[in-house]
Amino acid sequence: MNESTHHENTIYVDADACPVKPEILKVAERHGLPVVFVANSGLRPSRDPMVRNVIVSAGFDAADNWIAEHATEGDIVVTADVPLAGRCVAAGADVTGPTGRVFDKANIGMATAMRDLGAHLRETGESKGYNAAFSARDRSAFLETLDRLCRRIKRR
Repeated sequence: MNESTHHENTIYVDADACPVKPEILKVAERHGLPVVFVANSGLRPSRDPMVRNVIVSAGFDAADNWIAEHATEGDIVVTADVPLAGRCVAAGADVTGPTGRVFDKANIGMATAMRDLGAHLRETGESKGYNAAFSARDRSAFLETLDRLCRRIKRR
């Protein structure tokens, strides 16, 4: 994209197994921001012209690659995938997980290291790798974080 092309702030969602799709739509509508849900499999169609569904191939990391290629500064990315979060932070996007955890330049290195350590512990059998259940507190924290990020990108 060249510098003269206007870029509309967009919320990109790693939509496969995303537990906060309704919350994203609610916050995006309040702030007048378009949403792009990216997934490997079917998504419920939306009549809202501000919502776009992108179905990518079932290839490994296809949804992540699509989001990483499109998200830039001024966009918000919602993903629980730490490597994708790292790519989007590097591109200048604001990134949050579905629990409201913000990924940024200050913490993405540690998040990546912890992810890699967890993977190693699971591979060696030291850890069973169970994720905590998604809670009402997670949903509330996500709503607060997404609303704050929307306000921030609109001020820029």
